Order: sequence, then C-alpha cells, then structure tokens
Amino acid sequence: MRLAFLGAVAVPIVVFGIAAYAAVSQSTATAAPDQNASPIYGVTIPDGYRDWKFVAPAQEAPPLDELRAVLGNDIAIDAYKSGKLPFPDGSILVKLAYKRMQSTEFPPATVPGTPTTVQVMVKDSKKYPDSHGWGFGRFIDGKPVDIAQHETCLACHTERVKDHDYVFTRYAP
Repeated sequence: MRLAFLGAVAVPIVVFGIAAYAAVSQSTATAAPDQNASPIYGVTIPDGYRDWKFVAPAQEAPPLDELRAVLGNDIAIDAYKSGKLPFPDGSILVKLAYKRMQSTEFPPATVPGTPTTVQVMVKDSKKYPDSHGWGFGRFIDGKPVDIAQHETCLACHTERVKDHDYVFTRYAP
C-alpha cells in the first residue's frame, strides 16, 4: 500500500476488520496554543496589515508620548466610509504606536521613533460575544503582551466608546 505524505501523519485504522490508513493533520494531532496569539482572545497580527488603508493618526500625551497610526482592512474601511455601526464581522483595525521624537531635519516637527506596540481589534460577534463582538491583541516586538496588560483593553473601550461600537478611532477624511 502506498501512502502520500502531505504534511500529515498516517494513522492506521481498522474498518470492518480491514486495515486502512487515514491522514490526520499534525496541527490537529498536536494542538498547541499559538505562541503568537494574544491571551484571552487568541488574536494574532494579521498578515499583510502594513498594506491596509489608513484610518487616522493619533498622538498620545505623556507619559506614553506616542505617535499612532490606525490601519483598517477593507471591511472596516467600508464601514467607516458608509458610517455603518456596529462594524460588521470581519472588520479588523490595527494600531501602530511609536515613541514620539523630534525631527532632526526639521526641529519643530515630531516623527515616529522606536516602535512600542502593535494593537489589533477583530470583530467577530460569534467568537467574542462576551466582549461586545470584539477580540483584542496587543503585541511588543511581534509577541503578545502578558495577560494583566491585555485585560485593560475591553474595560477602557467599554467605559469610553460604547456608543461608537467600542472603537476610539474616527475616520480621517
């Protein structure tokens, strides 16, 4: 008997007394948690997000003293442009945060310095019913932050922007 091996594990199965083989996915057989996923929600940094459309800038006052840029996937951008609330499932927003620094070329200007975090919001009302349909992720150097820092996402969004589907950022025309 010849078996094709396509990234799977061959597992013998007996069906009606006849030996056969079935392919079982390694990811299913060794279901380990994704080390790149955020705690609580399991959100990861989306592939290709740096090519998404710009939603708006933001500047965070001290002590964070950051410059931020929010990007959105096509679903989120369409919702922003049409004024649709709540955001539809599949909307994803990514916030890039950088330390604010003075420009060396033009001293009155500030420019992005060292990256601080990448923050992700994913709308999936079935997967995240207990957090108003949103899953959150906060990452430093591509790795999720610890759970204590991560737990603050929902509380802050719930307290401050409930009337805008829990999203702070408004679309910059």
